[in-house]
Amino acid sequence: MKKSIPQLFGSLVFNDQVMRDKLPKDIYKALKKTIENNTHLELDVANSVAVAMKEWAVENGATHFTHWFQPMTGFTAEKHDSFITPVGDGQVIMDFSGKELVKGEPDASSFPSGGLRATFEARGYTNWDPTSPAFIKDGTLYIPTAFCSYSGEALDKKTPLLRSMETLSREATKVLNLLGNTEVTGVYTTVGPEQEYFLVDKALYQQRKDLIFTGRTLLGAKPPKGQEMEAHYFGTLKTRISAYMHDLDEELWRLGIPAKTKHNEVAPAQHELAPVFETANVAVDHNQLTMEVMKKLADKHDLVCLLHEKPFAGINGSGKHNNWSMITNTGINLLDPGRTPSENIQFLVFLVAVIKAVDEYADLMRVSAASAGNDHRLGANEAPPAVVSIFLGDELTAVLDSIENDTFFGKQQRIQMETGATVLPHFFKDNTDRNRTSPFAFTGNKFEFRMLGSSASVSGPNIVLNTAVAEALSQFYEKLKTAPAEQMEEAVHQLVKDTVLKHKRVVFNGNGYTDEWLAEAEKRGLYNLKSTPDCLPAFIADKNVDLFTRHKIYTKSEIFSRYEILLENYCKTLNIEAETLLDMIHRQFLPALMDYTGSLADSISRKQAAASLSCKQELGLLSRLSAYGDEIAEKTEQLKADTLTASGIGDALEAAHYYHSVILPDMEEIRFIADQAESYLPEAVLPYPAYDKLLFSI
Repeated sequence: MKKSIPQLFGSLVFNDQVMRDKLPKDIYKALKKTIENNTHLELDVANSVAVAMKEWAVENGATHFTHWFQPMTGFTAEKHDSFITPVGDGQVIMDFSGKELVKGEPDASSFPSGGLRATFEARGYTNWDPTSPAFIKDGTLYIPTAFCSYSGEALDKKTPLLRSMETLSREATKVLNLLGNTEVTGVYTTVGPEQEYFLVDKALYQQRKDLIFTGRTLLGAKPPKGQEMEAHYFGTLKTRISAYMHDLDEELWRLGIPAKTKHNEVAPAQHELAPVFETANVAVDHNQLTMEVMKKLADKHDLVCLLHEKPFAGINGSGKHNNWSMITNTGINLLDPGRTPSENIQFLVFLVAVIKAVDEYADLMRVSAASAGNDHRLGANEAPPAVVSIFLGDELTAVLDSIENDTFFGKQQRIQMETGATVLPHFFKDNTDRNRTSPFAFTGNKFEFRMLGSSASVSGPNIVLNTAVAEALSQFYEKLKTAPAEQMEEAVHQLVKDTVLKHKRVVFNGNGYTDEWLAEAEKRGLYNLKSTPDCLPAFIADKNVDLFTRHKIYTKSEIFSRYEILLENYCKTLNIEAETLLDMIHRQFLPALMDYTGSLADSISRKQAAASLSCKQELGLLSRLSAYGDEIAEKTEQLKADTLTASGIGDALEAAHYYHSVILPDMEEIRFIADQAESYLPEAVLPYPAYDKLLFSI
């Protein structure tokens, strides 16, 4: 009998209900205290949890366990061990100890460390994260863990995120208590990452070396139709896509991932999945798991899920919208405008803290979205510009204007929408429109950071947001802590006013795609860091190193290691793309072009010999294609030489700039010519599937 959705949801998760059923009461309370209060977990508690976790996992068909972690590769990692323990006479038992639950030992030297670890320094540790629930996938118990080196440096994306969450909770709680909200003992950051992706036919994908090796097409002429008709967005789901989405929902629900919304996106073959909000740590884990499940299930449907930010030229790429907010342990969303004066004061303090944080650390926000793939999106009419600004909407902007100018703000009345059709029910208009051109938009009770690329981990932007807002709140606390209780309201008003005056330059409610805005942003002194090599040095700027080290999010060596890894990844990505393009040109495109021009020349010769025909049209085509071939051959030699030069540059930042300013233009020139030639070649001659098949075959 098929399970209902409530029965299905979380059925493969060691969640609170399972813990309550499986654990002794005192052990359950101790574990809950650790999860809710960030207290240390004792080994005897871990031992009891391990026994219960193993029994539950075996009951659900698991034979192995793995410490699942997020190294600085951008992917997840796992090493599987069975539960079996030999007991003599060829017999085994299923066993799992607290020590095995708490700690694992993968080889740290085999993961990126940015110089933190030498090759011969192999030992690394995985450490159980009890705040993110274990789950079962493919017959294995997955235990979310942090990952550190033998000497304690964080080698992963989870550890700094947990540090940033604790820092924000501490600073936010201090401010709330000061404002009179003394019941609050902790603040959680919540995240809901919307995930865009493409689906293409697996058989076609397997014929494209560029998709296999780089995740994006390096060649491909524009098809007669792209997204011009705007018919795909929210369009009817095709049967094959609908079946995939149905299975994806069920698989995610089993894993406790609250997949909520699914629809077609703007570009053909593009789609989106959006979950319900969760605490930041769990949301990050769940998003990594979502991407893994998307790819695995696509394969079962003879599809391939593409998570690259720009798989196809000429149509929209894919992003990941990071919806971020703060909620108290008493259940209050701090970015939700209140109904009482005290609630509104609280809301305004936290609102301007975010404005201050984004203005002062906009460069770090940009760094958190930087990658070779995302550089193809940012600034185009499909993604926000590289300038970080905040959209607040008309009403909130008017509120801040009234505070700045000490004028009365009369709350706007909600407007009832009249559609003109009497049969349709009335509804109230929202107080502000949405602005899809804004990188950082207030959307009612949260901020939506829209810069992030589809393949990225959402840990990076949330580490930056949490830390920057914690810094702003820390400064607010220092300014307010000496104010007498009877003067607190006046002190808060002055604080909000001063913050608005100092940081309002980052607020922009208009069209972020216009040249006028870019000029205005420059006048305001806002960053416009257009490429990954342009923005990465901001990561190691003194003010940013000071921010992270002062709040103990990263050590200085951890910051510089990540800087080196990001630069290295950028260079490696473009090098792989260049080598793949050279391979496709030399071994596929030019041979196909030469074969076709050869057969065309033979045909012309036969016609001329048989009937003395001029063959003007055929000669013109032959001349054009031959010229394309010569030009491509010349430019690929240039790319080959430039790639060799790039590989010899010792300084990572210099190499990244060279790849951006030389290698990318080389590749674009080759593509431009090859795509022109492709448009004249018969479909049967092409050595790979063209765009029309890739985008419209499902």
